[in-house]
This record gives sequence, structure tokens and C-alpha cells, in this order.
Amino acid sequence: MRTTRTAAALLAACALVVVAGCSSSGGKDAKEKSSGDGAAGEAAKTPRMKIAMVTHSGQGDTFWDIVQSGAKVAARKDNVDFLYAASPEGKEQAQLVQTYIDQKVDGIVVTLAKPEAMADVVKKAVAAGVPVVTINSGAEFSKELGALSHIGQDESVAGEAVGEELNEQVKKKALCVIHEQGNVSLEARCAGVKKTFEGTVENLNVEGTNMPATTSSVEAKLQGTKDIDAVVTLGAPFAAASVKAKEGAGSAAQISTFDLNAEVVARLKAKEIAFAVDQQPYLQGYLAVDELWLNKVNGNVIGGGKPILTGPALVTEKDVPALEKLTADGTR
Repeated sequence: MRTTRTAAALLAACALVVVAGCSSSGGKDAKEKSSGDGAAGEAAKTPRMKIAMVTHSGQGDTFWDIVQSGAKVAARKDNVDFLYAASPEGKEQAQLVQTYIDQKVDGIVVTLAKPEAMADVVKKAVAAGVPVVTINSGAEFSKELGALSHIGQDESVAGEAVGEELNEQVKKKALCVIHEQGNVSLEARCAGVKKTFEGTVENLNVEGTNMPATTSSVEAKLQGTKDIDAVVTLGAPFAAASVKAKEGAGSAAQISTFDLNAEVVARLKAKEIAFAVDQQPYLQGYLAVDELWLNKVNGNVIGGGKPILTGPALVTEKDVPALEKLTADGTR
């Protein structure tokens, strides 16, 4: 695995016995059993806490199942009730955060995919004495809104790594598929690709919550623009849709993607996807809950308030043997 940036935090081994409370997820239910869940030992003896997570997940996005898997493991270890809610709409996401502020939770984890919609409510949480950790998106807005820290990858750097990889593979024209219009992190990824790629990059906005429509949009683009030789998707589910679109269009374009799931690993193995960018979502969920617990019980701030990097790393079919079981378990 070729790591582009070294993660600034390591996932601690943990012993788990307490089952944490959880609301419904934005995607399909995450597997409760993971490779780390069977360790013997006891949960923390610290007073019971309640930590909520609110993300911009759309229905069926498996990325957030992995984030939740990590968060639930940390919650069991830390004697925490873990609550989760999601909405792809910024206004609704902000309303969910306000609901948790009203419930007087002990900490909130949020994403900042649409920072203009989230800014006021995050500031309200901090002003009310509820510590906030941001994850995944909007790193550049985290500190100014008063969050303890941000956990995720540098999206621009990740995009630049993809552009460099496309150069190595002598690609000339890339299509960058944006599955959520207005998401600042997705736009940063495509901008990063454009920055380092020596060919041309065209963005394509698709309806990410409608997979058949996404497939049709990519297929139509490949049919209409025959010289596209690389398709970059920004989430694991959209890689599979693009493979199908490629077949329907009779295109020879190479497919690559951001993020992993079991299907992406299977398609890497089959050489239907050339490479994937791994930002370790399990680690994002785990560290976010653990940081809020550590801050409450010991006054710690992981990373001293600086962004905590969980990626990116490029993975290919060579990494499949190490990843197959982990993705099946819902931890990678």
C-alpha cells in the first residue's frame, strides 16, 4: 500500500463488553461483529456518557456504515451511549444537531460537507458547552467553528495523489463524478485531481441518491465523449455504477475511486477497478468518539487541535489479500 500522507493517529487496540445504544443509520445496518469486537476485558469505569454523530450520508452509502462500526467499538470501550442520525440536506443535518444539543448530550461528532448550513448550529453547541469534533469533510472550517479538532484526510492532497497516479498510467482525459452537488470535500477532490493531472479533467454532477440515474448519466457521458480514458468516482458505491456504465457505453475507460467497501475490493481483484483511495473511515468514527471521551475524562485534545489525518493511501489489486476479510467485517 502506497501511503501518500502518514496518518497522525494510530488506532488503539481495545477490549469490549458493553453494548452501546444507536439510532438508525444513513446506509444499510453496519455489521455489529467486527474483527476487533471479540477481545476479552471490561469497558471503562468512567461515568456513562452520551455522544451523538450527525453526518451528511445519503441512503445506502456504505461508507458511513464503516464510520459507525468504528464509533460503536470506541463507544463500547468507553462506556458511551452512541447515537447516530444523518441527512444529505444541510438544513436537516443542522436540525438534527440542534436536537442533540437540546438533549444535552456530552459530545457531538459532525461532518461539514455543507459548512454554510452547519456553522451556526456548531457554534451553538460549543457555546452551550457541548464539545464538537468534526470528521471527514470541511477540515478548513473546523477550527473557526470551535471544534476540538478535525479527523479525516486532506481532500485536496488525496485528489492530487489521484492525478499523479493517472499521469503514471499515461491517461489523457478524466471524468470526475461528483455524487453530491455542493459538497465542498467532493469538489476539493476533483480540484486536486485537476491540479496534478497533466491531461484534462471534466466534472460530472450526478444524482447520488439514485443509482440507476447515476449509471445512466455516466454511461451517456462515455457514449458522447469517446476520448475519456479515465473515470474517477468519489465514493465506493459509484465505482460499481461506473463499471456498469462503462460496459453499457462500450468504453475502454479505466475506473478508479475514492473509498473502499467489499465490492470495491472484489472489483480490484477482478481488475475492473484500477485503484482506490482509502481514507480509513473506521478510524474516523473510532477516534472521534474516543477523543470526546478522553476530553471529558482527562482533558485531552488529540493532535493538539491540529487536523488528524487518516489518509489518503492508494490501494490496488496487490492489496486485496490483506483487505478482503477486513472489508467483509466492515472495518475497512
